[in-house]
Amino acid sequence: MAWAEFVAVHIPTPATVSVQAYEGSGAYGDVFADPVEVGPCVVEQTRRLVRVQTQDASGTEQVSSTTVYCPPGTVCPPGSRITWAGRTYRVLARSDLSAHGLGLPEHVELNLE
Repeated sequence: MAWAEFVAVHIPTPATVSVQAYEGSGAYGDVFADPVEVGPCVVEQTRRLVRVQTQDASGTEQVSSTTVYCPPGTVCPPGSRITWAGRTYRVLARSDLSAHGLGLPEHVELNLE
């Protein structure tokens, strides 16, 4: 089952989020791509402890307040900005989840600050 089909069947009110992909650091601070609307998404506001993904692999842990499940292929590396419901979040960690032949949809999981 594809992600869009799964959301259409199981999620009564899917969300759309705005993503500004992190592109690195520049002379004046962090650099982000132009905002892109991504949907359908599922937003879950649950607190959980996640390992922050950083370039130096320091492995710090932080509490994530929100998790967003997005369509496969969503470009959103750790450090990116997500705007949803009038609030801007920072991506702490990203996971690409495969179906593994189980009939579940492939999708991207984003843990937000």
